Amino acid sequence: MPKVKTNRVKYPEGWELIEPTLRELQAKMREAENDPHDGKRKCEALWPIFKIAHQKSRFIFDLYHRRKEISKELYEFCMDQGYADRNLIAKWKKPGYERLCCLRCMQPRDHNFQTTCVCRVPKNLREEKVIECVHCGCQGCASGD
Repeated sequence: MPKVKTNRVKYPEGWELIEPTLRELQAKMREAENDPHDGKRKCEALWPIFKIAHQKSRFIFDLYHRRKEISKELYEFCMDQGYADRNLIAKWKKPGYERLCCLRCMQPRDHNFQTTCVCRVPKNLREEKVIECVHCGCQGCASGD
């Protein structure tokens, strides 16, 4: 008879402190995924999903790097389990990218003229004062704002 594999995950110490917030954000994500997108553009339907993914990553980033309230073990566990975006957090650590909304906004291949997104332009250099990013709905994530 073959062995029965259990998929039990060992949660690190401190998980009970962040679990309620992560569960709440997971519920919001499920709701945003199932939300009807009647009357919206194709890109606008994805904006709430990008926003919630950003919130989850920022929550874990702030707990570990800014407030130092969680251990490295718990931080790595959250990264490995997909609770936060490892690549986005890596960009937040670099100067000039502290407020980056999503990785698509800085990739030149996704934009006209091979530049970055309009939301990456500081507010004092913009011609239009109110803008929205086509990819994620961000209204400005330049570090100089």
